[in-house]
Amino acid sequence: MTTHSKKSGNKVEKTMREMKKGTLKSGSGKKVTSHKQAIAIGLSEARKEGAKVPEKAASKKKAKA
Repeated sequence: MTTHSKKSGNKVEKTMREMKKGTLKSGSGKKVTSHKQAIAIGLSEARKEGAKVPEKAASKKKAKA
């Protein structure tokens, strides 16, 4: 299990509150409604501030049969 710093946890908590209020915006300016997207934004902001956050997961592409 990966460990997160308290700083990153606080950042995610803050972004979740913003999402629930309806004030959290994505990069394109649209309102964020997805919990997963809010968490990703919080981790990204924490990463920019230098908090201890696990690396981004590699994108998975489905193989076509």
